[in-house]
Amino acid sequence: MPRETGRTLVASNKKARHDYDILKTYEAGLVLAGTEVKSLRAGYVSLVDAFAQEHDGELMLHGLHIAEYGFGSWTNHQPRRTRKLLLRRIEIDRILDRVREGGLTLVPLSLYFSNGWAKVELGLARGRRSYDKRQALAERDAKREIARELGRRLKGAQARRR
Repeated sequence: MPRETGRTLVASNKKARHDYDILKTYEAGLVLAGTEVKSLRAGYVSLVDAFAQEHDGELMLHGLHIAEYGFGSWTNHQPRRTRKLLLRRIEIDRILDRVREGGLTLVPLSLYFSNGWAKVELGLARGRRSYDKRQALAERDAKREIARELGRRLKGAQARRR
């Protein structure tokens, strides 16, 4: 059987980008059981309320919900168990130094398969206040309106040339 290539998105955490300012992103592997991988490939996963935290010098992912595999037997996994993140030691140390400074947290942004391996994109994030969220929404709406108006003007210019 040929090996899977490319990147296949399984789940994304859109709310995290709304609630946090993402300062830096990291790609980490996950330690998973067999039924978890099968459930992931079927898309039965939720990143809502998930976060990463240090435990004995390692990074662990808490709150990630991977539904039980439908065809699993007694070997099925627990849906919300804590899962170990796979990163290089130097990356872990750098992340932990930044998190210990204060005010920063590790939030999973997306979960995907990269060349057949399950990966999670982690964001080093600072929480936004409600007025920051409103300001970000207003900026996004303004940019969308500008792009829309530019598109209209370009279409009008092209119509006049013909």
